[in-house]
Amino acid sequence: MSDRWLYGWGLAAIGLGGASLVVPLYVVELGGGPVTLGLLAAAAAAAGAPGALVVGRLADRTGHRRGYVLGSVAVVAGGLAVVAGVESVPVVVAANAAIWFAFAAATPVLTLLAVVGAPEAEWSDRITRLNEWQGVGWALGLLVGFCVLVGGERLVGLDARTALRAVCLVCGTSAAAGWLVTARALPGGPGPEAGPAPRRLRRALRGATRFGVRGAGFPFTPTRMDFRGLHPRRFVRRFTPGLALYFAAVVLVFAGFGAFFAPLPAYLGGVGFGDDAVFGIYLALNVGAAAFFGSAGWLVERYEVALVHAGSLAVRAVALPAVVVVSGTLAATLPLFVLVGVTWAVIAVSAATLVTRLSPAIVRGEALGVYGALSTVASGVGSVVGGWLAASGYARAFGVAGGLVLVGAGIVVVLRWRVADGAASGAERSVYSTDSTE
Repeated sequence: MSDRWLYGWGLAAIGLGGASLVVPLYVVELGGGPVTLGLLAAAAAAAGAPGALVVGRLADRTGHRRGYVLGSVAVVAGGLAVVAGVESVPVVVAANAAIWFAFAAATPVLTLLAVVGAPEAEWSDRITRLNEWQGVGWALGLLVGFCVLVGGERLVGLDARTALRAVCLVCGTSAAAGWLVTARALPGGPGPEAGPAPRRLRRALRGATRFGVRGAGFPFTPTRMDFRGLHPRRFVRRFTPGLALYFAAVVLVFAGFGAFFAPLPAYLGGVGFGDDAVFGIYLALNVGAAAFFGSAGWLVERYEVALVHAGSLAVRAVALPAVVVVSGTLAATLPLFVLVGVTWAVIAVSAATLVTRLSPAIVRGEALGVYGALSTVASGVGSVVGGWLAASGYARAFGVAGGLVLVGAGIVVVLRWRVADGAASGAERSVYSTDSTE
């Protein structure tokens, strides 16, 4: 099968990258405060998990993968057009939820399409390439939003609301163009029986463990939200104390991320940054993450993964509330957000490695799926809490966010102490070996 459909998905990812920030900014422009932004983010998170689960299963059973992908891209384009054409906050929240439902629904289907017809030895490379197209498109969407806002407000003289609508339309147009390219390049479905065996595909996913760069500033859609292969009884039977302890850390950490990022656009606007500057800050965040993924992999291979993971969480825990300290100063804010992006690269890579090594081999695929589900749900809950706290003070919201992440880092350190005390299982001890194999 031709890989030209990746170009179409890259264009759709541009729309998604722009939507991740322009929709919250538009809600603020319509009068929404931090509580509304928390609900907006929570609705996006709540829509994601069932999108991946329900549509992924339907695509498996019917084999109509082409139709589900095209439908998802159409929803993204249509949702952005709706946002650009209305001034009702509830309608915008609903349209945004539909956009992220569609994105999550497309993710597992696209993963299957990336490997169909390819030798198993090439699956990891193909999945990595798919993730790269998504990541590049996401960053380009932020860049496009920045350019449109600068051109619209400073060159054409558009007011802020009209300029944000223009960004929505440009991003929606990019997604629509992606639909046309994908429709031409993607063949009809080969049938429900075509495609790799689930267990072998999960092995390939573990080999391509680079969580999406979008998680640097939008922690509601981890790469692995496809948990269709989860067998709850078998997973619980093989569930280790170390894995349970780490999942407790995951819940706290991603709740902290949600509590920080959900009200962040309102905060940045409130301290004097224009919409174009906010897009530039988020772009710096994502570029920092993308540029450091290679170095993050080297750190994980060279040093104890638990220490690397706990250290990156601790640095991010300090950086989140530090945003209030440097408020309003772009020269200090930009480097701080680059640091937040860099820490995401290390957290994402080391988290994937931790989950894989803490899990018995028979449930590694399920463990990654549970990680995706827990992080998404925790992000949604944290978004609501962060929005509520920010209504009475951003310092309180960001302080709680950093505190939750710091406690999560502490749990990872406790997990490491289990080995020193001889309480860990053999699988868990491999977490602290720099040369362990999966």
